[in-house]
Amino acid sequence: DWSSDVCSSDLGRAPPRSADVLLATWNVNSLKARLPRVTEWVADVRPDVLCMQETKMKDAAFPALAFEELGYATAHFGQGQWNGVAIASRVGLEDVRANFADGIEQDAEARIVTATCGGARVVCVYVPNGRALDHDHYRYKLSWMTRLRAHVDALADAGDDVVVTGDFNIAPTDADVWDPAALEGATHVSAPEREVLGSLMGWGLRDVVRDMHPEPGIYSWWDYRNGSFHRGWGMRIDLVLASAPLAARATWSAVDRNARKGEQPSDHAPVLVDFA
Repeated sequence: DWSSDVCSSDLGRAPPRSADVLLATWNVNSLKARLPRVTEWVADVRPDVLCMQETKMKDAAFPALAFEELGYATAHFGQGQWNGVAIASRVGLEDVRANFADGIEQDAEARIVTATCGGARVVCVYVPNGRALDHDHYRYKLSWMTRLRAHVDALADAGDDVVVTGDFNIAPTDADVWDPAALEGATHVSAPEREVLGSLMGWGLRDVVRDMHPEPGIYSWWDYRNGSFHRGWGMRIDLVLASAPLAARATWSAVDRNARKGEQPSDHAPVLVDFA
């Protein structure tokens, strides 16, 4: 059985106690640099499944023991000082797959890991940034998202319990950025990026947080510069996309802005969803 404990955030004090699983996604922006912050947060919030991005370490350096001591099994796909994704679960961790499914062009970078956690297929992603609209990395980003859609299609059916979550580096709509005009002509908000995200969601995925929180001003990332966090200059680019049967069982969601405060935080805040 999946079980969840209480956590707090700026979007609500705690998930309902009747919920069965608490899932979180967090771009930690270097697990080596922020391990004490991450483990303290995990010990306090006790998510059942935590997906992490930008661990920025090799597999041999991943602190599996630190998570094991907290009751979590872990899967990590890393490459060193860049990228890196991980899943920590206390409800089982099976069928782990690093990179894309068989038959799909493999990625040279460590950006996707998949596992079955308590019966649900969990896909943790760190989508390429894109850098600029005329950059090769932007074309790589679009290609990567196309492969992600094929990956999900190869691993599951729309009627299964599936979660695709992580740092997408795409703000789904203008409501997900503090000032659309300030970002015009930049990555994260371009029409092709939003179209490939829409294609992925067309597989049968729902944007759970947005479904539950239609109000503006909900962000998960703030630049370190210019006091962006305190000014509210953010973007919602960390998403929890769930298949329709699972999305229908979502009971609570939040962005834990408190984790973005204090000394040496990640520039992202954890995003949490409770599923019955």
